[in-house]
Amino acid sequence: MEKKTAIIIGAGPAGLTAAYELLKKSENVRPVILEAENFVGGISRTAEYKGNRMDIGGHRFFSKDDRVTALWTSLLPVQGSPAKDDLILDREKPLVPGGPDPEKTDEAMLVRDRVSRIVYLRKFFDYPISMKPQTFINMGLGRTLKAGFGYLGSCLHKREETNLENFYINRFGKPLYSMFFEDYTEKLWGVHPSKIAADWGAQRVKGLSVSKAIKNALSGLFGRKKGEVETSLIEQFLYPKKGPGQLYEKMAAEIVAMGGEICLNTCVKRVNVEGGKVLSVVASDADGREREFGGDYFISSMPVKDLAEAIGREHMPEDAYRVAVELPYRDFITVGLLLDGLKVKNKTKMKTLGGIVPDCWIYVQERDVRLGRIQIFNNWSPYMVEDPEHKVWIGLEYFCTEGDEAWTCPDADFIRKAIGELVKIGIIESEKNVLDSTILHVKKAYPAYFGSYKEFGRVRTYLDSLENLYCVGRNGQHRYNNMDHSMVTSMVACENILSGDPDKTALWNVNTEKAYHEVKNEVKNAEPRV
Repeated sequence: MEKKTAIIIGAGPAGLTAAYELLKKSENVRPVILEAENFVGGISRTAEYKGNRMDIGGHRFFSKDDRVTALWTSLLPVQGSPAKDDLILDREKPLVPGGPDPEKTDEAMLVRDRVSRIVYLRKFFDYPISMKPQTFINMGLGRTLKAGFGYLGSCLHKREETNLENFYINRFGKPLYSMFFEDYTEKLWGVHPSKIAADWGAQRVKGLSVSKAIKNALSGLFGRKKGEVETSLIEQFLYPKKGPGQLYEKMAAEIVAMGGEICLNTCVKRVNVEGGKVLSVVASDADGREREFGGDYFISSMPVKDLAEAIGREHMPEDAYRVAVELPYRDFITVGLLLDGLKVKNKTKMKTLGGIVPDCWIYVQERDVRLGRIQIFNNWSPYMVEDPEHKVWIGLEYFCTEGDEAWTCPDADFIRKAIGELVKIGIIESEKNVLDSTILHVKKAYPAYFGSYKEFGRVRTYLDSLENLYCVGRNGQHRYNNMDHSMVTSMVACENILSGDPDKTALWNVNTEKAYHEVKNEVKNAEPRV
C-alpha cells in the first residue's frame, strides 16, 4: 500500500502528539511537521538562560486521561529514587520500583508537591480559596462578613450566565468575586470580565465554588469519598526533571527516529484549498525561500486567525473569514530573575531548599501592580536551577497584547519596572537582590473569549467542511485547552484519520464536559499514585 502523507502545522504538544500517534499506530501514514520557530514544544518549551531553565507559563503534568499519562511516562519514566531536594531535605515521595534515579540520569519524571497561593492585601491565601481559619484572619472580620452575605445572596438569586462576571458571581458571590477574580481576570485578558464569554469560566474553573470549597474542607476532616481526586487541590503531580520542553524534545527525537520529519524555521504562508479539500501548503524558511508541501491529511495547530489568512478571503465565506481574522489573542511576557534570596518568609510546615516559600506559582491579585503571576522554578524542579541551594530562580508573568505599551517597552526598562513591582509587594527587599535577569515575549499565548469569538461557530463550520483538515490544540481550536487536552485533540484527530471517520464532532468536544477539568477517578492498582 502506498504511503500517505500527513502535513502537521506546529510542533507544540498537539502537533507532536499527532505525528507520534500516526507513527505508532500506522505504517502507512508519514507525518511531516512544519514549525515556524527554531524549537519544538510551543509554549510548553523550556527556555534556558545561563544554566537556569524557565517553564513558559507553568505546566503541571497531570491528566484525567490515562492515554496522555501513559504517553508521558513512556517517554520519561517516573522516578524510582529521590530527587536532589528530597534527598537534602529528607522528604518522602512515592517512588516507582525500578524507576530512574534523577541524580544519575536526566530522563526522569519527578513527583512534585503542588502549592499555589494568591497574594492579596500583601498576604498569602490558598488557591483555590479554602475555608481555613487563616483565610478569614487574612480577610479580616469586615471582609469575611461581607463575603458571607454576598455568597448567600448569590445562592438566592442566580444571574443569567451571559458573561464571565456573572459566572463567577453565581459561584462565589459579588464580594469574593471582586476580591479574588475581577482584577486578575482583567489583568489576564485586558478587558473586564463582564465583556468576556462565560465559556472561559465553564472551561477553566468549572466545578469551583464556595460550596465546593466547603465540601473539600469537610472531606479533609471526615475523609474524601473513595476513588475521587480533586486535582485543583491535588497534593502532587508529575514534572520532567528539566522542564516540560525536555519531554517534547524527547518526543520529537522519537518521531524522527521512527521516520517522521520535522522542519523547523518553516512558517506556513498559504494553504491551497480546492473542491472542499486542502491540497497543499506553502511555507517559507528563515531566509524567505518558499517550498510547497503536498499531502493527504492536514492537521493544524496554528492560530485560527493565521490559518484563515493563509487560506485567503477568496476561499472562505465572507462572514467566516471576518470572524476568524478578528479573533482576539493575549500575549505573554516572562521576566526571569536570578535572586540571592526572598524577603517573604516560609511560614508553612513544608521544608524547602534555602527555606524559601514552597509555591510553584503565586497569583498576584494586588491592584497596584501589573504583575500577574510569579513562578518559583526551584520548586518545580531543583534541576531547573544551576545553584538551587543558594540562589532563587523565578519568572514574573505579564499579560499583554502584541503592539501595546508593555509589548513594545524596551527590555531593560520592562525588567526594571518588573523588579520594582516585586519590591513593592514585598517579595524581595530591593533591586540589590537581583543577580541577573532575562526576558521572553510569547505571541498568541492565550486565545481570547471576547470580540468576534461569539461568532466562532461560523469559522468552525467552514473548517469542518474541508474534509482532510483537522484543527487541534489550543490555538488550532481557539480554545484555552490545557496541555493534556491539546494532546487529546490530536489523538482524536488521528483516530478519525486512521478509521476514515469523517465526523469531527468528537474532535471539538474535547474539554467541553461539565465536570471540572482536573477531576480524575483513580484507576485501581495504577502506579504511580500521585
